[in-house]
Amino acid sequence: MESVARGGTRWKRFAVVMVPSVAATAAIGVALSQGALAASFSVSGQSFKVTADSLDGTGFVQYGALDSGKTGTHPVAVVGLDEAKITNLCQSVVVPVPVFGTVSMKLSAGAAGGPRVEAKKLYIDADDLHTNATFNNIDIGVGINSTTKGPGPSKGDKYVQDSFAQQADSVHFEDVKQRAWATTAGTFKLSGLHMQVQKGKHECY
Repeated sequence: MESVARGGTRWKRFAVVMVPSVAATAAIGVALSQGALAASFSVSGQSFKVTADSLDGTGFVQYGALDSGKTGTHPVAVVGLDEAKITNLCQSVVVPVPVFGTVSMKLSAGAAGGPRVEAKKLYIDADDLHTNATFNNIDIGVGINSTTKGPGPSKGDKYVQDSFAQQADSVHFEDVKQRAWATTAGTFKLSGLHMQVQKGKHECY
């Protein structure tokens, strides 16, 4: 017989859905905070939101690509960075859970005044970005396969050969707000990592 708590919520079913994913997320979060493994924040082809007070990166490249997931194929602008340092990073995703309702997971790290988030070989696939940007030694309109700055196209990306790209020696972004479909990195050190899982919609912006 299925257990039922106050309000008629089927807690056994909720536990089956949520506990494994929360435990896995917590374990991954601890490993990431220690810089112990390569990072990937891609939620089954679902978009998520990212904010940061600032990002300083070296070896910048940007090009168009297609991301495929359960909700279809999405055109994105891929930003690749050899190295990045980020202040006050926030990543959030909202997931509908059967019976229970909407659940939000939010990760934050690199709070102002403390150690910054550090990433190497960082790729961000986004379809919406708002920021104040400064580029140093930028080249606009180079072919994607002719770029010499930044990590270059990711092997898993779907893009048109020699299509439009831009690159720069370094970049500085302030007040970053973006909707992304995937984030990957060779290493991702999340200093001061804080993870929250809450019922309802709680996003970074």
